[in-house]
Amino acid sequence: MPPADLTIRPLVPSERAAWEPLWQGYLDFYRSTVAPGNNDVLWARIHDPAEPIFALGADRGGRLIGIAHYIFHRSCWTVGDYCYLQDLFVAPDVRGGGAGRALIAAVERAAREKGASRIHWLTKDDNHSARALYDTVAERSGFIQYRKLF
Repeated sequence: MPPADLTIRPLVPSERAAWEPLWQGYLDFYRSTVAPGNNDVLWARIHDPAEPIFALGADRGGRLIGIAHYIFHRSCWTVGDYCYLQDLFVAPDVRGGGAGRALIAAVERAAREKGASRIHWLTKDDNHSARALYDTVAERSGFIQYRKLF
C-alpha cells in the first residue's frame, strides 16, 4: 500500500514537462544519453495503445516525483507475457519515502492484470540504495547480463 499522500497513476500526454526531468535524471544517474528525437518517440509510444510500453508516475501533492516505464514481451518459457520494468526513477530529494516501492507494486499489479507470469528488471551492481529496496520486494535471479551494442 503506498503512503497516503502518494498517488500512483498512468502518465497522461499533458505531463511531458514533468516527466522529462525525471527521465533525464534517470539517464544522468546511469551516465547515459539517448539519440536526438528519442524522447519524442518514447513519449509517443507510451501513449499509443498499440504499443506494449507503459509509464506510471508517482505523484505527491501535485508534484510528479517518480516514474516507471515497463514493457510487456513474449517469452519462450511461458504462455503469459513477461513484464520488463525497464526504468524506475525517483527524484533524489524524496527517495526513501515509499515511491519506488509503490511504483514496483503498481507495475506488478498491471502485470498480474494482464496475465503476465513475472516482472523482471536490471540494476547496476553498485546501485546499493536501489538494491536495498529490490532485495525486499523480489528475488535476485543470479543471472549476469551480456550485451553487444550496435
